[in-house]
Amino acid sequence: MRSRYFFGIVIQLYASLSLSAAEPHKLAIEEQPRDPKATKIVLIAGSSFFKVGEHEYIAGCAVLADLLKQTPNVAPVLAIDWPKKPETLLGAKAIVFLFDGGDKHALLKDDRLAQIQKHVDLGTGLVHLHQVIDYPKDFGDRARMWTGAAWEQGFGQRAHWITEFKTFPEHPITRGVMSFKIDDGWLFKLKFVPEMKGVTPILKTASPKKPDTSNDAITSWAYERQDGGRAFTFTGAHLHVSFAEEGYRKLLTNGILWSAGVEIPKDGSPVKLEADELKKYLELRPAPKGK
Repeated sequence: MRSRYFFGIVIQLYASLSLSAAEPHKLAIEEQPRDPKATKIVLIAGSSFFKVGEHEYIAGCAVLADLLKQTPNVAPVLAIDWPKKPETLLGAKAIVFLFDGGDKHALLKDDRLAQIQKHVDLGTGLVHLHQVIDYPKDFGDRARMWTGAAWEQGFGQRAHWITEFKTFPEHPITRGVMSFKIDDGWLFKLKFVPEMKGVTPILKTASPKKPDTSNDAITSWAYERQDGGRAFTFTGAHLHVSFAEEGYRKLLTNGILWSAGVEIPKDGSPVKLEADELKKYLELRPAPKGK
């Protein structure tokens, strides 16, 4: 069960996120970089809606886009559900996915797998957040080739618990990352590539009721593909409120930038964000059906 104390903090935060407290956040969709030399990073956010503060795909990608803008010469481009403009994915150094997985996986529609495969062949970095790493079994091998691992129904597991991350392995993605504590919905017990070749575990967490330090507890990792491309995966990202944690923001931003081939400073990427600004991003949430 979730900690009542931590859950209380979440409720208090969302209670304070009144829409009248700040001006609506401006959402730019598929605006192309003005500087052709900038590192282009495309973030694809699903438009489906779950509950307030949970699976906030659009709001989450909008936060990440604004965090990425704080790094010089980086140009994030936000797309909803899938890019509508043919030039949006062109020249991307990394593509970030945050949408539903499993049978609802956005990459299973039309020719999207083929599109992404072309970018993988070009060395484009890939970032999978939360449920996106949940691939149907028939696509597991392709997902492992892209990201180093995949969550598969019937083998993988998922559950919620609170974790405080205090120590991190030495890797560019962890530069400047301070300890942080989050309540998240984890996907774990994944199927990795043989011998974990190219995989660097970044985070491990397990239920307090069943401690585990094996590879089954890996919930975030970096992957260096055989073609030289990079991938970063974080299976958490369930709650929007987690962005209030600086260490959390820096880890995700570092991971995206590393996947795009950007050099991470020794103190990590800049990730300024006031906790009370999170309400502006929640306004981007689509209206619930029937209203």
